[in-house]
Amino acid sequence: MSLPQLSPELLDQRPDLLLGHTQLLALPEKIIQFGTGVLLRGLPDYFVNKANQQGIFNGRIVVVKSTNTGGTDAFSEQKNIFSHSIRGIENGNQIDDIVINTAISRTLAAASSWEQILECARNPEIKIAVSNTTEVGIQLTDDNLFASPPASFPGKLTAYLYERYKTFNGSAESGMVIIPTELIVGNGTKLREIVLEQAKRHDLGQAFAEWLEFNNEFCNSLVDRIVPGKPDAETIAELTERQGFRDDLLIVSEVYSLWAIEGGEKVSAALSFAEADKGVVIAPNIDLFRELKLRLLNGTHTLASGLCYLHGEDTVRQAMENPETADYIANVMLKELAPAIPYELDLSVAEEFGGQVLDRFRNPFIRHQLIDITVQYTAKMKMRNVPTLLNHYKNSDAVPELFAKGFAAFLQFMKPVLHKDGGFYGDRNGQLYSIRCDSAAYFDEKWKNASSPLDLASQVLADADLWGADLTLLPGFEQAVKENMIVTQIAE
Repeated sequence: MSLPQLSPELLDQRPDLLLGHTQLLALPEKIIQFGTGVLLRGLPDYFVNKANQQGIFNGRIVVVKSTNTGGTDAFSEQKNIFSHSIRGIENGNQIDDIVINTAISRTLAAASSWEQILECARNPEIKIAVSNTTEVGIQLTDDNLFASPPASFPGKLTAYLYERYKTFNGSAESGMVIIPTELIVGNGTKLREIVLEQAKRHDLGQAFAEWLEFNNEFCNSLVDRIVPGKPDAETIAELTERQGFRDDLLIVSEVYSLWAIEGGEKVSAALSFAEADKGVVIAPNIDLFRELKLRLLNGTHTLASGLCYLHGEDTVRQAMENPETADYIANVMLKELAPAIPYELDLSVAEEFGGQVLDRFRNPFIRHQLIDITVQYTAKMKMRNVPTLLNHYKNSDAVPELFAKGFAAFLQFMKPVLHKDGGFYGDRNGQLYSIRCDSAAYFDEKWKNASSPLDLASQVLADADLWGADLTLLPGFEQAVKENMIVTQIAE
């Protein structure tokens, strides 16, 4: 007998799953969210749902699907309700909980429901905007704000805010709190600059620009929670049997959670859901949180993902169970990245944080696919690791050998052997893998024209337009990368 699918009707029949769901599903919409990804559902949406269940925030989320790929069928079929499996170790205790999340009210595809999205701009209760459109999503493009919809996320947001401005005649009270969660330094500041520039390019007026600047809070923020992509078949089968229902939107995450948001009293007042969980931190400055997470957790992920994948591992957990790859991950993090973080902090703080990260990597419940970490590999390498590399050379003449090994593996990973249906594919011992990176075509051209892997390394390292610096000028680094271009083993 097939199991029922998660839905409001199932919650009616199974009060053991969630008490008071009827009231939770009736809460008003207060947040517009650009992005349907698992990170947003596993962190911001988790916090909002927790607050709602405690009677604190009492608001739901309208989700905008910004890309043209895929659909919103699973959200529609389940009325946007999903289950969230939280598994890991906290303070020495094993946690294995399941949460039913009812925070999302609607999911709208921007390509087909743009007028409904603009209607949300006219809703005085929707005062918060959240986004996660990957690191490459916050870019200034030659967009058309009057299209239905504009192509880029900043274009969509600018058009949305302009609609709100017109609706409420530019009143101060109609301003919003806007929190991008894309993992780039100063994400809120950068998004604000792009929105202002788009407004200028489209001649939307000085009054609108002043309303944007003085009545809206663009908050820098940092998210930190491991929420892998779609769980594997084994995990889905296990949790489905345990829960007694099917859930096509099921997500799994670790226990640890942090959403650090830069802001003052106005932001704190708007984000009342922060009261429900200590994982939401609102502070005037979040640089320390950002640098530790960006350089140690994400930076290590980026340096190790291609290396461990080419070594034969498929998940972070497998890499941590293999003594060779586990040693690489620990040593590159603690011996090379931690001392070189481009932010003034006590090394002991970085080492303590790094120790926590290693424990999280060892979480036996999380199957974080290494291939998923390589999405937008080049942008991640530039944003997360190159600043650390440059800072290393400001403080030391020693060649960061482990960093060079990870960088060499990145170059090897980015070697396409097949171009099919608009995608590029690499080869791992006869197994094709998808290179999901906007720079895949660049590397395809470089690999085809290079006389050897060593020539390829020199050309790419010297590309200051790609990295923001000529990396061949770093003493010994180019040679160290070349020595590691053929990934056969991981030395101590």
